[in-house]
Amino acid sequence: MATIYETLRADIITAVKARDSALATILRTNDGAIQRAAMDLNKPIDDELVLTTLRKAVKNLTAANTEFAKGGRNDLIEANLKEIALIEKYLPKGFDAAKLDSLVAEAIGATGAQSKKEMGKVIAALKQHPDSGLIDFGAVSKLIQAKLP
Repeated sequence: MATIYETLRADIITAVKARDSALATILRTNDGAIQRAAMDLNKPIDDELVLTTLRKAVKNLTAANTEFAKGGRNDLIEANLKEIALIEKYLPKGFDAAKLDSLVAEAIGATGAQSKKEMGKVIAALKQHPDSGLIDFGAVSKLIQAKLP
């Protein structure tokens, strides 16, 4: 089975051969970001690095959409939404809300966290979960804050 990065690289070649310059540009930009992250962190390119980089790209595009909405730039918002949809093709599907809620409850019980001050313990426990790559820690953080006094 090909890694996420290998799939991305193969899709770049396919887009170039199909003369789809818009798709090729988006994929090459993300490939460059992945390679830059690997160099900055002095790590080999693996699925974890690719997922982290792609999630960061989606987060940045979403934040940009908020600003574009304030400026009334719907054309840019549409372009970003297309790019986000393209990038999300490479991201694994996350947990649904019920599963995420049960994981958080389980982690709170396992760590014995009693207050928001102990939120770090809960997040650390969730990072040890075998499927931690599928967990959106931004959403989890809000969920933990809601559950702990």
